[in-house]
Amino acid sequence: MPNMATLHPQVVHFVIALGLLGVLFRVFSLLGRAAWLNPAAAVLLILAAGAGVVAQKSGHDAHGPVERVPGSAEAVQIHETWGDRTRNILLVVGALEILGLLLATRSAGKVIRGASALVGLGAAVCIYEAGDHGGDLVYNYAGGVGLRSGSPEDVKRLLLAGTYHEARLARDSGRAEEAARLTDQMLLMQPDDPAVRFLGVESKLRDRHDPAAALADLSKMQIAPDDARLATRYGILMAQALAAQGHTDSARAVLTALAAKFPESSRVKAELKNLK
Repeated sequence: MPNMATLHPQVVHFVIALGLLGVLFRVFSLLGRAAWLNPAAAVLLILAAGAGVVAQKSGHDAHGPVERVPGSAEAVQIHETWGDRTRNILLVVGALEILGLLLATRSAGKVIRGASALVGLGAAVCIYEAGDHGGDLVYNYAGGVGLRSGSPEDVKRLLLAGTYHEARLARDSGRAEEAARLTDQMLLMQPDDPAVRFLGVESKLRDRHDPAAALADLSKMQIAPDDARLATRYGILMAQALAAQGHTDSARAVLTALAAKFPESSRVKAELKNLK
């Protein structure tokens, strides 16, 4: 079979949606609700079983590079274990649903559908656990970064994101020098990115307490005046730097002009209110 690693993020969501909705429909169908629930549950659960096979195969294809990330091996193995369990139990549910369709007109059909609902509840638990541990790989270990595209830019963005979060944590814990150092690293990585340059200005204000240097950095930036996102960020930082120098009237004038140009910006309104 071909390598399916790049399909894993898409396929697992089909397993979650089809499987959980199918189990829900099957349980309600046993309560004598709408007649359409019975065939709908069967179709959903059979499709979930097929998707489970593809998800398990694509997950195993993707696990190698992710498992080599330092500290992630155990998390990968736990996720794989739950993925294997999910595939296996969904195959049992799918087989029961097919048998239930074949025996739909017989009394045994209802018994089989009841068994499918019972096993399906176990499948729902496995789906949840597999998804939860998969989320750990994505959010706690950054697993899979760069795998889908193979682009070095993806890995570079990961390094940038990690440095950003480290700088934020350093600032929040009172380590201003560390936050400034990490921000300088971001500027070296992405010197032309306006978002990163704004972070540099913020660091001058918050970490180094140097509003003059912050204003000097802002003066070197060229921002399109009609770009609401960048223009408001630029104006707010300028107002903050001016206020830090004691030029409250100038800061208020900047924010007032910004509020007139972008009246829907709640952040500009909040900055103006705080300044008053």
